Amino acid sequence: MGKTTTAVNLAASLAVAEKKTLLVDGDPFGASAMSLGFTPEKIKAGMAEVFSFTHSVDHAIHKTELEYLDFVPSNVNTIQRDERFNKIAENRVVLKNAIKGAAEHYEYIIIDCPPTMRGIVANALTASTSVLMPVRSGHFSLEAISKLFKYVEYIKEIANPALYIEGIVMTMYESNTKVTEISERELKLRYNKYLFKTHIPRNHMITESTFYGKPAILYNCNANVSIAYLELAYELINKYSPENKTEQTVKG
Repeated sequence: MGKTTTAVNLAASLAVAEKKTLLVDGDPFGASAMSLGFTPEKIKAGMAEVFSFTHSVDHAIHKTELEYLDFVPSNVNTIQRDERFNKIAENRVVLKNAIKGAAEHYEYIIIDCPPTMRGIVANALTASTSVLMPVRSGHFSLEAISKLFKYVEYIKEIANPALYIEGIVMTMYESNTKVTEISERELKLRYNKYLFKTHIPRNHMITESTFYGKPAILYNCNANVSIAYLELAYELINKYSPENKTEQTVKG
């Protein structure tokens, strides 16, 4: 359970909390579309068209089952489109310019990215205010977080000085296991100030929900993983509540 699962389910949970949210699928694989039930015939346009400059983001926005959640699919459905998409993505300001007009209509824009550190990821970081990092227990995940921190610093230096780390959320969390214990200890030692209090538990139901094209909260709202993503959404919302800002100002 990683980036796409978190992007889709956090976006859905923010929408359930009645926060106007736009989910952008920047991953050419298109897993976010599958997770929301968008088959190819339901997609009118997506990031492929936006990056080809044939459609604006406004014309690529799709309504979802949730009133407060809109979606822009990747729609990179051929090898030729994939090559063109990746070539244009070398210009890291394309996405920033594309979503500029749409941004004023949403409280949150979440961009799902592929597991690379170039191209569309550079675009996403250049266009973003902050970065949320899902991490599962394990040594490789900890090393990946370290590399991503360095890459964020690189983007800050060359393209987006205001970019910051929103936080790290532990996913596929299994309490009382040695791997989780070690991972959590290491994360607290290295990145304690970035850790969200909410943990996303391991639950096969969330994989099952993707077969039905629904986020967890719509597939089974009582499941522990659905509740966890909703708690994560509210933790994020409350982080910027007026009361919290006043408290931070007083402490400062």
